[in-house]
This record gives sequence, structure tokens and C-alpha cells, in this order.
Amino acid sequence: MADEETRLKAPGPTPWGLLSLLILINILNFVDRQLLPSFANFIKPDLGLTDSQFGYLTGLFFIIFYAVAGLFMGMLADITHRGRLIAGAIAVWSLLTAASGAAKGFVSMAIPRALVGIGESALTPAALSLLAERFPPNKLGLAAGLYYLGVPIGSGASLMVAGFLGPVIGWRNCFYLLGLAGLTLAVVMLFVRDPRTRHVHHKQPGLGTQLKQLHGAIRRSPALIATMAGGVAIHFAVGAASFDQLWYVQERGFDRAEIAKITGALTVIGGVVGNVFGGYAGDWWQKRFGSGRPMLLFWMMLILAPFLLAYRLVSPDSPLFYLGVALGVFQLAAFYGPTFSTVQELAPASARATVTAFYVLCLNALGLGIGVTAAGLMVDFLRAAGHAEPYSAALLAFTILSSLAIPAFFLAGRWFARDKERVAMLGVQTTNP
Repeated sequence: MADEETRLKAPGPTPWGLLSLLILINILNFVDRQLLPSFANFIKPDLGLTDSQFGYLTGLFFIIFYAVAGLFMGMLADITHRGRLIAGAIAVWSLLTAASGAAKGFVSMAIPRALVGIGESALTPAALSLLAERFPPNKLGLAAGLYYLGVPIGSGASLMVAGFLGPVIGWRNCFYLLGLAGLTLAVVMLFVRDPRTRHVHHKQPGLGTQLKQLHGAIRRSPALIATMAGGVAIHFAVGAASFDQLWYVQERGFDRAEIAKITGALTVIGGVVGNVFGGYAGDWWQKRFGSGRPMLLFWMMLILAPFLLAYRLVSPDSPLFYLGVALGVFQLAAFYGPTFSTVQELAPASARATVTAFYVLCLNALGLGIGVTAAGLMVDFLRAAGHAEPYSAALLAFTILSSLAIPAFFLAGRWFARDKERVAMLGVQTTNP
């Protein structure tokens, strides 16, 4: 009841207005994040990069800074004004994106891309904790799923920018334009008020307390651990997919601009459908069957696995090829709403952003970091060994590895209701000592 009153009396924009603004910012976030993979066939030869170096740029250098800084930003979001934090983060990553456009080689690209990760890391923990305070639990999966429309729309838009604008104005000017767009949104975000009152801000605990709450939340909830493990596993394949554009051109025979347009459109379509499906269906599943939303992901991944494996093996002339592109994006997009809403519900209210930030850290440092970095090293190794299709072999291997998410989501779904009761009981004990 207290949470509901807080949502109704909270200052600032309406829940749907706030969500709309955060979706737009997240779209920008993922356009920026996917620029390097989208322009892979332009940037890699222009800067003279090896596959390992390209993997470091899109993986290790960006992700480590993004993930580690994200934990600090999550704790900061639990104790500071979240609107201003997001505004400052947008300004930082936008300026560094523009700086990336001036890169002349590996080092001059690596430095700004690594630092971009620090700015982008503040967005999701602060945004999802804001949404958790403005939406009721039975709509939280939908809110999280719609927020993550930023992934397919941003990634698809990034590919379309590479396909349409890349050949016309060059990849460097695209980076400059994106930086300018980000600075504009940063100004808008400055006017968003935080639902927490000043009184609540002053009572917020310090960073040390936030870390203790994070440790307690993980220790008490096997469902939370299993949800995070499933997310990490699915991101092994997501990280390796940074090499998709190179695979399409070098081993499947596509023109670099044409395939960017095609996959950009399929990413937007498959991703939007996936986000909406994951948000609505996850909330419905939990209400209808009682098991947690991750159980929906268990069945979805089990059904889609044969199609995603076939996609890596068939000829591009096969209908399964384009279906595989769309289903891969659909699966990833449908994943966000169920898992992030599960994390929000299994985290204590005073540390939602901190727990979310730790989850994002795991997804990026472990999932994406291992996926893209190991895939780049594997491609270089296989090419040196004379393998005819090193990209195909690496991408297939990481698709198989990501299937570890299937049993993890099954366990998370089974354990969710029990662990949520523990969180509720803890909240009652904290409120009424």
C-alpha cells in the first residue's frame, strides 16, 4: 500500500511519459553502442584492425569500463538525484562518441570507446529503479520490456545508419552527428524530477551499505542467481554476434551496405515484437501459472534453439537464414522484460539500482566480454590454422554455449515465488522492527 501511494503521489512526469523519454534515451544509447559492430566493414579496414583488436574495441575495452563503472553508478543512483545523473551520463558518452569519430588507429579508438562505457553505465540502473517506483508490480515486466525497445530499435537504427549514411557521409561524420543528438537529450533530461523527495534523499544509506544489501540480496535468493546466470549465458552469443556483419560479407557473400540495411530492418521488426511479447507474456505467465517470468524464457529458448542453430549452417538462399536473423533478435528482445523485472522484484526496494547494476555488470563483463573477446581470438586462431570459415565456426560455437541459459531460466522460474516471499518478509521486518 505504501509503495502504491508513493507511485500515485510521486512528482515529475506521468509513468508513461517518463517511460517514453527513457525509451528514447535508451534507443540513443544502443545506436551509440552498436556503431562499431554496424560499421565493422568500414572501420576495420580503415583503421587496419585485426579481428582480435576489433574484439577488444567492441568487447574488452568498452565492456570492462562499462560494467565496473556501472556498479558504482547503480549505488550512486540509489542515493542521488537520478534525473541529473542520467543527464550527466548522456553528455559524457555523447562527447566521447564524437571523439571516437576522430580516431586514426587502434589506440585512439580504444581510449574514447573505453570511456564511453563509463557514461553509458549510469543509464539502465537509474532508469529501471525509476520505473519500479512508478509502475505497479503487475505491469513492471511490460515497463521493463518497453524500456528495452532501445535494444532492437537502437541496434537496427545503427545498422541502417551504416547502410544508408555510411556510404554517403562516411562513418566518422555519423559518430559526430550522434554525439550532437546525445547532447540535446541530456539537456531535456535535466528537467526530469526524481520521484524521491529531498527528505528521502538525505536518509539514503552510503555506498558501503549498498554493497552489503547487494550481497544479502544475492545470498538469500537462488532465483536471482539463476536469473543472472541465464542472462550471462545468453549474452555469450550476443557478444560473439559483434562479428555478424563481417560474417555476412566475408563468408556469406553479401554487400556490406546492403546487408546492413536488411539486418537493420529485421532487427527492428523482430526486436520490437520480442520486447512487447516478453513484457506482456512475462507478466501474464507469472499471474496465470504462478512460476516466475524466467520460466517463459525457458520454454521460448527450448523451442527456438533448433532454428538458431540451423541459421548458422544454412545457405543465405534458404528462408531459414532470414528467419534465423529475426528469431535471434526476437529471443534477445523478449529476454529483457522478464529478467529485469524479476531482478527488480527480488531486490530490496532501497537497493534496486545497485542490484540492477550488478546484473548489468555480469551481463557485460562476463557475457558480452567473454563472448566478443573469445570469439575474436577464436577467429584469428582458426584463420591462422587454415579454417575455411572461421567466423561461421566461432559463431556456431557461441550459439551452442548460450544454450546454458535454458536450465538456468528453468530453475529461476521454479524458485521465484519462494524467494519473492522471502523478500516481502524481510521488507516487513525492516519496516516494523
